[in-house]
Amino acid sequence: MNAIARVTVIGSGLMGAGIAQVAASTGHKVTVVDTSEDILKKAQSNIEKSLTRVAKKKYADNPQDGEKFVQEVISRLSTSTNAEKAVGDTDLVIEAIVENLDIKQKLFSSLDKAAPGHTIFASNTSSLSIRDIAKATQRQDRFGGLHFFNPVPMMKLVEVIRIPETSDATFNSLASFGKAMGKATVECKDTPGFIVNRLLVPYMMESVRMLERGDATAEDIDTAMKLGAGYPMGPFQLADYVGLDTTKFIIDGWHESYPDNVLFKPSPMLNKLVKDGKLGMKTGQGFYSYDKK
Repeated sequence: MNAIARVTVIGSGLMGAGIAQVAASTGHKVTVVDTSEDILKKAQSNIEKSLTRVAKKKYADNPQDGEKFVQEVISRLSTSTNAEKAVGDTDLVIEAIVENLDIKQKLFSSLDKAAPGHTIFASNTSSLSIRDIAKATQRQDRFGGLHFFNPVPMMKLVEVIRIPETSDATFNSLASFGKAMGKATVECKDTPGFIVNRLLVPYMMESVRMLERGDATAEDIDTAMKLGAGYPMGPFQLADYVGLDTTKFIIDGWHESYPDNVLFKPSPMLNKLVKDGKLGMKTGQGFYSYDKK
């Protein structure tokens, strides 16, 4: 397969905008798709602000080169509210929309009919099965996962996921694309949470169970993991940062699919916090309290 040159990103939220920014920054022609012009204008503004911050650091001694860099990247970005039309001449589609299997399947089913035969499809899902999403298409050999991490411009990793049907040519193209974006790539099968979240989410849940049992306080557990294990954040700080609703959504989905796995057992404490609207940093209250500015 030829190198990926044209990329269509479906979804312009934090992840979609970040993926689009880095892809355009590394020489790819990128089309960002979302449901309205207003949403896309907001995403464009956020991308431009992020690029300006990057340019200030990268070209601190030569602001003119920084401005040129920003304009060149922006020139490689376009937007559309018509997903089917946007994939008409693309090499790669990256989906970064809501974590809902039915919605993702419907999207890919419609794109499958509109995209050229050579186009590779990839999902940025962090918790759903790539194979379940791919089943909605007739190109499962040209389907895989590209799981980026937030914030995409800063985080160096991308997990490249293959399902049994993924061809070697497709996988190699996806891995090469990840490297072309300046990322370190790791390969993983289509297992729940892939590598990072498969280890990280049960770790956070086990920390909550320790708190539920009264084994230690949240503060002491966080301190222990930072100073004893060298982690940059403790599990409760991390859960509040990620969002307790997000953590609950992931663990509930895994528990439904794998009810006998004790690592995926839901937590009454987490469930109550989410029910009470205490979702972490974004609401000002989670396991810790935060000053909302």
